[in-house]
Amino acid sequence: MSRIQDKFNQLKSNNEAALISYIMAGYPSEKATLSAVRGLIRGGTDIIELGFPFSDPIADGPTIQMASTESLNNGTKIDDFFTIVKKIRKESDIPLVLMTYTNILYNQTYRKFISRAKKAGIDGLILPDMAIEESDEYIKAAKKNDMDTIFLVSPNTENNRLKKIIKSTSGFLYMVAVFGTTGVQTKIHKYTIDALKNTKKIANGKIPVGVGFGVSTEKDVQKYVSHGANAVIVGSANIKIMENTPANKIHSRIEIFTKRLKKETR
Repeated sequence: MSRIQDKFNQLKSNNEAALISYIMAGYPSEKATLSAVRGLIRGGTDIIELGFPFSDPIADGPTIQMASTESLNNGTKIDDFFTIVKKIRKESDIPLVLMTYTNILYNQTYRKFISRAKKAGIDGLILPDMAIEESDEYIKAAKKNDMDTIFLVSPNTENNRLKKIIKSTSGFLYMVAVFGTTGVQTKIHKYTIDALKNTKKIANGKIPVGVGFGVSTEKDVQKYVSHGANAVIVGSANIKIMENTPANKIHSRIEIFTKRLKKETR
């Protein structure tokens, strides 16, 4: 059983939902990334999602695109990413998820990349552009390395397709809250709540369901949890804090923000 699955079992026994926090590796620097990670951990986040920058991040909105571009401009390579992961692992056993795009893995072969990611300390993978119809080789390589494959569904994913995706998903299922890219939203849509309820019904307890894209406030967290989300994923809001915070205060401000969000998962 993976760290991710262990975490969800622990939270379920405590009647809590998971807070999953995203940051971009290498933004605005490796040092800042590690400071943010320490703030997230001290703030009580349950799982950390580390983004690896990609030149065409189709699922990401302006805030994360900016962080991705800056990280690339800083020269962040996959070797640097794994160095960051190894440094985190020296300090914490928190579940770590890598979020990037399929080409990054494909270029090294799924088998080699996933083996390397596992050895570094990654527990799960999120690839927004990985189609379920083309995922056999990817899933096979992930299973061989005990790596969770976290697939995404949207509010308009049809039930038959939803069932197929659930069968191929491990760790948790990532339900996209909005039609569009990541980013700080201003309202929670009825169609999202309806989709969450339907997704939970189809999942039938086989896999935890997390909601992400546009989750940025305590009210967002509270509402999704109250409607049955097993996890909430917060990303752009963390990047915004880092963008507007002096390097020496990133740790404390991320910690304070994370504590406020985590409180609403209980």
